[in-house]
Amino acid sequence: MKRTGRRGGTPTRPRDGKPDSERYRVAIPSRDEILKALEHAGRPLEPKALHQALGIEDDEVRSALGNRLRAMIRDGQIIANRRGHYCLVGHIGLVTGVVTGHRDGYGFVSPDEGGEDIYLSPREMREVMHGDKVAVRIARTDARGRAEGKLVEVLARNTSEIVGRYVRESGIGFVVPDNRRFSQSIAVPPRQANGAQPGDIVVVELTDPPSRDTQPVGRVIENLGEAGGPGMETEIAMRAHGLPFRWPEEALAEAGGWGDRVRPSAKRGRLDLREVPLVTIDGADAKDFDDAVWCERDGRGWRLLVAIADVSHYVAVDGALDTEARERGTSVYFPRKVIPMLPESLSNGLCSLNPGVDRLCMVCEMQVGPTGKVRAATFHEGLMRSHARLTYDEVAGILVEGDPGLRRRHEKLLPHLEALHDLWRALHRARGRRGAVDFDLPEVVLRFDPKGHIARIEPRHRNDAHRIIEECMIAANVEAARFLEKHKIPTLYRVHAPPEEDRLAALREFLGAFGLKLPTRERLEPKHFSELVGQVAGRPDADLIETVILRAMSQAVYQPENIGHFGLALERYAHFTSPIRRYPDLLVHRAIRHLLRGGKPQDFTHGRREMEGFGRHCSMTERRADEATRDAMDWLKCEFMQDRIGEEFDAVVTGVVDFGLFVQIPEYQIDGLVHVSSLGGDYYQRDAVHQRLVGEHTGRVFRLSDRLPVRLIRVSMDDRKIDFELVEQARPERGVKGGRKRGGRGGGKGGRH
Repeated sequence: MKRTGRRGGTPTRPRDGKPDSERYRVAIPSRDEILKALEHAGRPLEPKALHQALGIEDDEVRSALGNRLRAMIRDGQIIANRRGHYCLVGHIGLVTGVVTGHRDGYGFVSPDEGGEDIYLSPREMREVMHGDKVAVRIARTDARGRAEGKLVEVLARNTSEIVGRYVRESGIGFVVPDNRRFSQSIAVPPRQANGAQPGDIVVVELTDPPSRDTQPVGRVIENLGEAGGPGMETEIAMRAHGLPFRWPEEALAEAGGWGDRVRPSAKRGRLDLREVPLVTIDGADAKDFDDAVWCERDGRGWRLLVAIADVSHYVAVDGALDTEARERGTSVYFPRKVIPMLPESLSNGLCSLNPGVDRLCMVCEMQVGPTGKVRAATFHEGLMRSHARLTYDEVAGILVEGDPGLRRRHEKLLPHLEALHDLWRALHRARGRRGAVDFDLPEVVLRFDPKGHIARIEPRHRNDAHRIIEECMIAANVEAARFLEKHKIPTLYRVHAPPEEDRLAALREFLGAFGLKLPTRERLEPKHFSELVGQVAGRPDADLIETVILRAMSQAVYQPENIGHFGLALERYAHFTSPIRRYPDLLVHRAIRHLLRGGKPQDFTHGRREMEGFGRHCSMTERRADEATRDAMDWLKCEFMQDRIGEEFDAVVTGVVDFGLFVQIPEYQIDGLVHVSSLGGDYYQRDAVHQRLVGEHTGRVFRLSDRLPVRLIRVSMDDRKIDFELVEQARPERGVKGGRKRGGRGGGKGGRH
């Protein structure tokens, strides 16, 4: 390996030769500086007084500052009172946050500063919508101990378009939102229906927001057609969850301006890895390649290189690309479509580590000991050329199955792939010693016919190649977090808190029905969950138990305060390895580059308060993407089952409630409900402690993990719900692996850290 151009270790300026402060036409105070000025003043400031406090005299700077202040109001960092004076939100008794709606009409505000959600009654929700940014005042605490809010101001209307089904009743048209978090229908005046017919799936643009006395009003701007068309599930999910999917012209122009080759000037001063046989290992259908790996034996240990696409070189702070990438937060992967975080000219082109072409990268070089402990790590700005685009199945064929043809084809890579396999074994053992929880739940993949309909549903299998890449990425992520924490620079950590007590109590109750136990929260460690997963491995009900354990876990989020990662049993963790598809990784790259070029933490572009906002936003965009893809998958599964009304399946009981049994068809991972009324001529009472329904007269018992023969009786595409009934003259089977196939047709990277 060699350095190109300059000697190693010498800091360089950004690509245009200017420091950050000179890269913009007008330099304006940062958000942190504005907040500090208001804090120092100790009172609300009118615009002129704020300009004086910030030392601003230039009219052009004042105009640019106005844009930033409006953005800070929109983000809930400050608020303008009725006199037009700028105030710190925390000093006037208000809480700002984003509204999460509920289908039953009420909602919650998730405070920007963290803490418990604030309940909004249906009355308060009448003039706001799911996703709006609001300022509320705590009005009271209800009987359940929840803070209840009173709406003070809507800071930002974050929904401009809604997708749903057009309905006309008594000559009045309206749109019923597909996303049930929007509990109000949108009125559509006759002249604004634009030819929509009842039953059509349409996109409506909001022309009037809701108020205390009126429902929202809109006009139809797009007719997606009837619900059954191929790809409709994605079109609906994108719009129902507010996913940005149209590219601003400025962002496309900025991306296109880089061309399709790495510029010679960008290669100078980087660690030259083009002769090192780095390879990418991904799924067969992958198009964007974030990461490449290489490994060799080094004494009793290993030397590992994890090279990651250098996206931060191409995405300038606060440019059009950066603004759009931040808004998207993450790429979204639907079953048959991807909404990328970056334009394809970058995500699939200039940033992607495609084989045989020069690419800029950020490199984590690690020395790993024989026990799987990373002994030393160094970061570099690199230049690489991928020597092969390998798939998981190919690598498993080479390393696990010993496929002669694959081994001959990749003969030059064999020593490095085998070293990677040996390294993975050491890292995996280290993971076990830490007590990291290792879920390996079943997944399915949908296969489509030429007309776009689901031909079959198949299980998705993980192999050693998946696990090799997963452990290499975890190792690099840990070292990135360690490096940034050591230098005390603002960044986003990927944190995972221990489970909440109420969830633990419910989990203990569930486990008790199976004779399983967990210690109290004070004594709880990740290893206890890991041991529990190992304890149930191989049981017929293992998947069910693992799923319930996973649901009891807290949700991993992004934040600048490091509290560790409970599930991985790590003291520090960040996301470094996927900047093409995750905005937090891009922020981590910026911080690492800043330090590598001799920058100081206090001079970094992004301050801690800004990072707090980024963390909340990126956590939200991740949840938004998950909900959208889950909705699309549920739609497709309902579509798959629509033609199977009357068919019988073997199902497993996954939930017991007062009104019936939730069941799953394991081979398809399809869920549905068996209503209590279809269980036979008896009254059934729920035994919550033992997770079962018991017949009052017959004594018949249905409990978790029972296998039942069920018949499909109803599929609702609108509600994404599937209903079954029990096939009579059948008793639940207990402890049975597999199941009888009764007329069902079709084919029979790990968890989110």
